[in-house]
Amino acid sequence: MAQEEKEDLGTEVVNIVKPYTPTISDAFKVKQTPILNDSATIKKRPVQYSIFSVPVASTFTPAKGTAATLEKPKRIKLYDNYASLGFGNFTSILGELYSNFEISRTDNAGIFFRHNSSQGGIDDIRLENKYYDTQLDGNYTSRQRDATYILNAGLQHQLFNWYGLPSFYDNAPAETINAINPQQTYFSGYVGGSISLDDSVFEKASAEVRYLGDAFSSSEFNITAQPEFRFPLTDFNLKLTGDIDYLSGSFDRTYNSNQGINYSFLNAGIIPSLEYVDNDLSLLLGVAVFLSLDSENSDSNTFIYPRIDASYRLVDEVLIVYGGAKGDLEQNSFFNFKEQNPFVSPTLFVAPTSQLYNGFAGLKGKLSNAIGYNVRGSYGKAENQPLFINNPVIDQPTTEIQPYELGNSFGVTYDDITTFRLFGELQIDINEAFSLGVNGTFSSYDTTNQAQAWNLPEIEATLFSNFNITDELYGGASIFFVGERMDLSFVDGPLEDTTAMEETLDSYIDANIHLGYRVNDRLSIFAKGSNLLSDNYEKWLNYPVQGIQGLLGATYKFDW
Repeated sequence: MAQEEKEDLGTEVVNIVKPYTPTISDAFKVKQTPILNDSATIKKRPVQYSIFSVPVASTFTPAKGTAATLEKPKRIKLYDNYASLGFGNFTSILGELYSNFEISRTDNAGIFFRHNSSQGGIDDIRLENKYYDTQLDGNYTSRQRDATYILNAGLQHQLFNWYGLPSFYDNAPAETINAINPQQTYFSGYVGGSISLDDSVFEKASAEVRYLGDAFSSSEFNITAQPEFRFPLTDFNLKLTGDIDYLSGSFDRTYNSNQGINYSFLNAGIIPSLEYVDNDLSLLLGVAVFLSLDSENSDSNTFIYPRIDASYRLVDEVLIVYGGAKGDLEQNSFFNFKEQNPFVSPTLFVAPTSQLYNGFAGLKGKLSNAIGYNVRGSYGKAENQPLFINNPVIDQPTTEIQPYELGNSFGVTYDDITTFRLFGELQIDINEAFSLGVNGTFSSYDTTNQAQAWNLPEIEATLFSNFNITDELYGGASIFFVGERMDLSFVDGPLEDTTAMEETLDSYIDANIHLGYRVNDRLSIFAKGSNLLSDNYEKWLNYPVQGIQGLLGATYKFDW
């Protein structure tokens, strides 16, 4: 009966409400140690064991534990004084002495002496070409709880020779050349100081008085002062800076006459500005207003310049954008001129330069922890910008010829110049043992009255490096490149018989290196090499420099 088949099983309807979607709650957790319900599991028997001990004689005695200590690096001994002396070819001498005196916990004083000289010996030069440069500086610093006071004073004596005779004197007899005494000496001194206050709207102030005289009765006094105030506001600071510059000087005569030259200028300026600084943005918005008084010519002028400076950090320290526009009234002086070109004649016309504006923009930052860069472009215009220019030959039998009137000195001419400049710099600091840097500048000048921007190069570049070969052996190297410059030359004779001709000064490369060896903490030996390519290039027209220069010396550190 159970196997009897029915003819019709019928039909059924199955309704699916929704497809099955399993969830985590539908799963069950497998225990780490599952419970077995196996009836065939064999029960483990308990294990019983015992230990048979045998005594062993031992002579080990544990030592008392001690704390581990870190090995400290040897502390570098710092000395308050050092003396350095070196000798080289061309009978050159380099000497330095620095000494610091601790008067109290807050006060100290220091002196610095430096001498650099050479007895000349430049090839194919018929005039004396030795030089001396001796300088003595002193300072006194007092750091109190709320204020810092600094006093400075110094003296400098320099000796140069106008040895750059033009080709006009190539065939001059020896007695004529021997009768020329081309020596010029400069004597200068200064006294100055500054004061800085903490937690005060009067932030700091500095002042200086400087005097310059030479062997031809020239003299110059320069007094400067710069007070600074800062007023904190809600989100920014109001900064107020003053600038006072008084210059007075005289020359015994003009270049080709016995008439004297006197000049006197007073430039007084006030510079209000707003400063804003946050995590990424730094902004300064200001204006500079100057009043310039020309006492000798009874003239006065007012100048207004922009003072805008901004920087924004786009990508941490990797990319920083900066830019701005600045202008200034720059007081030229006999002191600044002879610092740039010691072969100027003591017959200069001195006047201030008005830098109307100088707009700039650039990028800087770090490509890595060891590589930094800076790229900048600028465009500016200056009125009355000074240019060094070669003086003509004076040949007047009725007038006593001065040793700088032989076409072997330089004067100053002024012009309105527009300058476009590109600058790039790359610095690599691999570690404390090696660093490398390179920078370059391209400049384009547009003059108003002069045919050329005299003695201003279009291209300048510098490569420099510092390295430590071992803990004792260290050194550095530098290479300077200066492009072509233009100057005027009176090669055919005196001013009355010829016209000025443009002359190109060749570009030059100056390679230098220095090495030092630390004998001990106190004594080190050094060697320096300059102009290693032995190129007697002309930095100024008719002024070739010394060839390969070598110097060997030692430095000793000590305490009194």
